[in-house]
Amino acid sequence: MRSIASIALLAVFAFASSSEVHAQTGFTHVVGAGETLASIAQRYYGDPRKETVLVTENGLTEQEGIRIVVGMHLIVPAVSHHTVRAGERWASIAQQYYGDARRAFVLVDANRGSSDEPAEGAELLIPYPLRHVSASGETVQRVAASYLTGSEENVRMLVRFNGLHGTRLSRGEVLLVPLPDLVLSEEGRAAYEAATGNSSGGEIRALQESVSAQLPLLAEHVRRGRYLEAVGLGHRLLGAGHLTGNQIVTVQRELGTAYVALDRTDQAVIAFRAALERQPDLELDTVRTSPRVLEAFMRARTGGGARH
Repeated sequence: MRSIASIALLAVFAFASSSEVHAQTGFTHVVGAGETLASIAQRYYGDPRKETVLVTENGLTEQEGIRIVVGMHLIVPAVSHHTVRAGERWASIAQQYYGDARRAFVLVDANRGSSDEPAEGAELLIPYPLRHVSASGETVQRVAASYLTGSEENVRMLVRFNGLHGTRLSRGEVLLVPLPDLVLSEEGRAAYEAATGNSSGGEIRALQESVSAQLPLLAEHVRRGRYLEAVGLGHRLLGAGHLTGNQIVTVQRELGTAYVALDRTDQAVIAFRAALERQPDLELDTVRTSPRVLEAFMRARTGGGARH
């Protein structure tokens, strides 16, 4: 039986975690006949091994045999998504979702980011912060192996994310385990939308990743003189909508160069102006860029029209 001191300590940890961490995406599932935790995990995540997440999220314990019964309500957690607003930084987003700006490194890693701040309009994946209450004698290595992998990288991540000074844990200590792969399956997304009336997100992020994958081809079209192909691809990308500010700048810059080569300086000025509206300090390489392109770019910057 737990001592009064240990119960009080657990209450303090639980309060700190719940008050500092932003509410995450999830919904409630009512257990049906014949269902198991593994089958529910398969249904909503496409991975039966995620049953360990359901066990932890719903406070099921070995003493209870980790049994579920028909009619039981289970919380099904998942990653959430965040659309970057003007002026937001990795640190401010981490503060919003995780209660601590120092946890921003997890967001950067989950979104394959860099030291640069996130682009305005980008839809970010927010790993789900699963609360794990440690058992007697448990270590960070064991926790990492339970939900991620036991790699040294994941162990270091958990130590840093939770501000620990070592890998040994006290009984009842609450660890937040950020799970970037807790993504809902197609059936899971449908269940979430049916339960909440909201989209589970991720569609915009997938589109933006697709655009990023095509930007090198756009640049290659321009570099190899395939200007009509560049214009066609550039407008298809812009037409997809929901591009980040950086993606719009890149596409419009390439379009401006292609239009100059096609003797459509008026359209080049419009494209460069659209890029400058998104990034007023945008500059072109004066050594590698042709004088005609630089001229169109400067007209866009100074507000001048095109010459015919």
